[in-house]
Amino acid sequence: MQDLRAALERLRIEAEECELISKLATNQAKKDLFAKLAAHHRTLAGEVERAMKSGPKG
Repeated sequence: MQDLRAALERLRIEAEECELISKLATNQAKKDLFAKLAAHHRTLAGEVERAMKSGPKG
């Protein structure tokens, strides 16, 4: 479970970093790319969070 918590925290940090880069980028293509990466990391974090709440299967 500790591994999942660490993964969740890392995904959240990466999402925040990508969002910041997106806001600071001057190139529209880079803004769009990093905004998309931020959204993807948030989706992954949500999946990890759901896995943690559901607990072990079996």
